[in-house]
Amino acid sequence: MDEGTSQKPALARGSGQHVLIAAGEPDTTELLSTTLTLAGYRTSVADSGATALARVLESRFDLVVFDATLPDVPGLGREHRPPAEHVPPVLFLTAYDTLDNLLPELGLGERDYVTKPFRVAEVLARARVLLRGTGPARARDGALRHQDLSLDDTLCQARRGTRALDLTPAEYRLLRYLLVNEHRVLTKEQIGRYVWGDFRGDNAIEQLVSRLRRKVDRDAPVLIHTRRGFGYWLGGEEGGA
Repeated sequence: MDEGTSQKPALARGSGQHVLIAAGEPDTTELLSTTLTLAGYRTSVADSGATALARVLESRFDLVVFDATLPDVPGLGREHRPPAEHVPPVLFLTAYDTLDNLLPELGLGERDYVTKPFRVAEVLARARVLLRGTGPARARDGALRHQDLSLDDTLCQARRGTRALDLTPAEYRLLRYLLVNEHRVLTKEQIGRYVWGDFRGDNAIEQLVSRLRRKVDRDAPVLIHTRRGFGYWLGGEEGGA
């Protein structure tokens, strides 16, 4: 291989975990099923939200990949959801314009999302994070926490110690992304696609990070860091893998 030839990073792989795929579009179901199977997972499929719910109640799954745009999802309602202890981690597939409605639901367990149209590599990476439980610690109230920083998805409220953080929706999504991936460097492209659903210019992301820092890091210790030339990460002074 020529020295100048770059190698693509290896895709995240599973180790036989059982994944339920709930998607209404046959092409999406086939793509996810084939991809996850080749990546080392066992897969089952459901073509509706109601079917997926029934499967979760009757069988044990390690992860559910759930298309939040399925037409029968609104009709399920909170009263039809299984108890939290029976719900495996969930990776939502969602359209960008439904994020505001989806965010409060993310506080009901270990959950994350990717926006449609999604990239296979991102689905595999998010699945691995959920399955390994590498996200930040959750308190009994369901809030995400790191040191004295907390984020409550149910109320869409963030706090640093006793101080409430007045965040815009974009700042909230960025903070959540940093928290879920604590001690991991996130590139500007990853941040742009998570926060806005597409990549924005470096300046837009730098400005967003700067605004969030002014609110979060007003108190010591500093939690949001820059890995120059790579991206941003949240954690203590040491870290940023």
